[in-house]
Amino acid sequence: MTNRSFLLATIASLLITAPVWAHHSHGNYDMGKYLNLKGTVKEIHWINPHSWIYLEVANDKGEPDVWALEGAAVTQLSRKGWTKESVKVGDKIAVRCHQLRDGSNGCLLGFVTTQGATEEKEFD
Repeated sequence: MTNRSFLLATIASLLITAPVWAHHSHGNYDMGKYLNLKGTVKEIHWINPHSWIYLEVANDKGEPDVWALEGAAVTQLSRKGWTKESVKVGDKIAVRCHQLRDGSNGCLLGFVTTQGATEEKEFD
């Protein structure tokens, strides 16, 4: 392979992989602090590349708000001991997460404490 061919192949591979790196940026979350939430699981999606938990949380007025919580990929979660049975619709859980920078009801999950558990467990 000539130097020119090698250079073109390198540039092409960088262009192809650049969107993957951009996709996994957490720039839309406030990574400098955690938010603690407690609520009831309304939906859960065990999918790749990110799992999702939709948590109903009482707001300051006592009314229910639904939060979209982004977690790691199923493959990553399974390596940490999580299964589809670990968190189910209707479960009461507590989470520690990084809220969206715009203040809306979304978080990047860091830790989850399931019903009856005595300690939190990583969910990222």
